[in-house]
Amino acid sequence: MNLPKTSRRKFLQAGGVGLLNLSVPGLVIGKDQFDASGKAVSSKKCCIFVLLCGGPSHIDTWDLKPDAPSEIRGPYKPIRTKVPGMQISELHPMLAKVTDQFCLIRSMSHPRPINNHFDAMHNLLSGQVVERVQEGVPDELPYIGSVVAKNLSNERNLISNAWLIKCVGPPVFCAPNIGSGGYLGSAYSPVFIGSADNHPAMPDFKLPEIYNMGDPARLKDRRKLLDSLESGRLADDPSVKDWGELRELAYDAMTRPEGRAAFDLTKEPVSVRERYGMHPIGQNLLLARRMVEAGVRFVTVNGWVGAAPDEEGGGPPSSSWDMHGGNMGMGNAFGGGSYGMNFCLPRLDQGLSALLTDLKDRGMLDDTLVVAMGEFGRTPVILTSGPPGRQHWPQCFSAIMAGCGIRGGAVYGESDATASAPKSNPVTPQDLHATILHALGVPLQDMNRNTGIVRPPFSTGKPVMGLFG
Repeated sequence: MNLPKTSRRKFLQAGGVGLLNLSVPGLVIGKDQFDASGKAVSSKKCCIFVLLCGGPSHIDTWDLKPDAPSEIRGPYKPIRTKVPGMQISELHPMLAKVTDQFCLIRSMSHPRPINNHFDAMHNLLSGQVVERVQEGVPDELPYIGSVVAKNLSNERNLISNAWLIKCVGPPVFCAPNIGSGGYLGSAYSPVFIGSADNHPAMPDFKLPEIYNMGDPARLKDRRKLLDSLESGRLADDPSVKDWGELRELAYDAMTRPEGRAAFDLTKEPVSVRERYGMHPIGQNLLLARRMVEAGVRFVTVNGWVGAAPDEEGGGPPSSSWDMHGGNMGMGNAFGGGSYGMNFCLPRLDQGLSALLTDLKDRGMLDDTLVVAMGEFGRTPVILTSGPPGRQHWPQCFSAIMAGCGIRGGAVYGESDATASAPKSNPVTPQDLHATILHALGVPLQDMNRNTGIVRPPFSTGKPVMGLFG
């Protein structure tokens, strides 16, 4: 007989794992996915996306212009790197030693002059050019982590799509579908892990609630009860068999040690933890490495670096890189405060260089894609009305990509003499979105057409094949 949906739900709940694939965000135990020809897609690939919320200044980090006028070039000098001819900021001495591991894109550009965080992040994460967002019209576009979780099976961990420290604070910083799976459903939305008051640099960092199974003995008894209910003639029903297999995968993933163990950073040597840096971004990057090792497919790391010493708050954990300077009351963008590059850049330098080194040493770069970028760049001309800073600039910015076949030791694209616009090989956020999916082996089109509902493609961009090699 065919069980009604409510009965299937009760069967799952009776086994103690009814949360999976029902309503709890991000908890997906994948089954085989198929390409357009019906061939099963097998992929062990994963992604760590370092989202530098707020938009870092490209001209002070990865695309310096030392020959530009002083009001443009800023105070930082370029330094040589491991790759001849590639120079980056003097505040990135550790990244300078691992430039052979990544490709530096200097020609990122939004196709339209989107000057607010909200829309810029939405377009970057959805792979679409959407202007109606700022008009307050909601859409159902899934973000990239949800797309990856939907298309790459995961049978080793409760979590497929994670976000380390949720974007919080004023909604200006948080794109609308960050907490949603879009039309893919809530099962593919991210699991948010940590906060400003509970992050892995803290000694009492707590596990996500999803790993709380309650009483293990009671869970075991409920599982036995469900097995007995499914015996006999019910066991011959394909629907029951399918849900039974799903429940077993869920139970296995819930009780495997990998999920919990990933959060126990005390298992890491002190020297490794210190190499990443004992601050939010450093320890979250280390946690991201441990999570992808445990089977998580997509981990977004909020680029919040923490609060500067003797400075309360330091802004919400979403906007370290929104360095307007005195124009927004954020202090000197080139200073040592929470919104100052002298404080933020060294922490990013330490954590990101440690991650790339760690992944290489562990043989994980072939299957782990690393992306580091903000939603846009910063104005070439420095604002001097009060403490100096730079405004939003969507016309030109930079990104770092590594792993999964991306060419190391390369620069892709070039900006003009003032880093105002791409001079060659422009790359849109939509193209970068498509490139990420391509690198991970995820189709750009939504292959699930059996619903009769026509959906937009997962990305309107095209993979930038020049980044591979």
